[in-house]
Amino acid sequence: MTIRGMDVLLREALAGGYALGYFEAWDQYSMEATLEAAEQAGAPAIIGFGGAVVNQAWLDGDGLEEWAALARCLAERTTLPVAVLCNEVKTFAHVVRALRAGCNAVMLDTSSLPFGENAAWTRRVVEVAHAVGATVEAEIGHLPDAAAGDGISDGLRTDPDQAARFVEVTGVDALAVSVGNTHNLARGESPVDLELVACLRDATGLPLVIHGGTGFPNRAVEEVIARGVAKFNVGTRLKQAYYDAMRAALAQPPTVSSVHELVGSRDVTDPLLSAKEAVIQQVLPLLALYGAAGRAR
Repeated sequence: MTIRGMDVLLREALAGGYALGYFEAWDQYSMEATLEAAEQAGAPAIIGFGGAVVNQAWLDGDGLEEWAALARCLAERTTLPVAVLCNEVKTFAHVVRALRAGCNAVMLDTSSLPFGENAAWTRRVVEVAHAVGATVEAEIGHLPDAAAGDGISDGLRTDPDQAARFVEVTGVDALAVSVGNTHNLARGESPVDLELVACLRDATGLPLVIHGGTGFPNRAVEEVIARGVAKFNVGTRLKQAYYDAMRAALAQPPTVSSVHELVGSRDVTDPLLSAKEAVIQQVLPLLALYGAAGRAR
């Protein structure tokens, strides 16, 4: 077993001048893809799932535990240093359930709340997570959401003084920041305020996290890593690649003798295997771009 604390992995990334990718998964094929890509690249991994864009009734049932069990199973079989993250869930109860189910990193999405409420909820998460040795990520500032029709000016950029106070009162381990990055930006690129990133590093002393990695400009990656970013979250481009590959496979299905060859066979005739490979091919160049490739060897 090589499960490591996400805080440790992020500190190592900061010291080594690279960043980790958290490539959000939504089923077994996509979660396998993120880990297999990391294994191919020899990169430390953060695997897991998110609560932001999934049916909440399903998650409130046994969905969270099902996802956590899968992630934990995969993490325990790899030789990579790996953390298991439950990302952007909506309730404190989700956080507690994720910790009980074996996740060793959690994030409660309270960034849209006023500062005091966000800090209070985050402090509660820190108390329960640190009690079991888990890492806590939180967000201060708020990203615009392209899927909701937001423009790039509709977010709330992270204020360095507020961020410093937030870290002080919460004891959080990693800080997701709003520096021009945008959630769910499937086309185009986000603007990035490099000076603000540096100010946030100096104000907080924590590993910084960029959500909205799909629309983050490649040319700015090295510069923000040098200014304290240790983790990028990517999801939208992975789902798009998965969906496109599955549609292409279903548009021209192979001639088979049985439906079993098409559905869940794990053979070349399985369209979900094509979709999984498409995710791997998205993740591999990002691991190289972030400088994480080869860091686990």
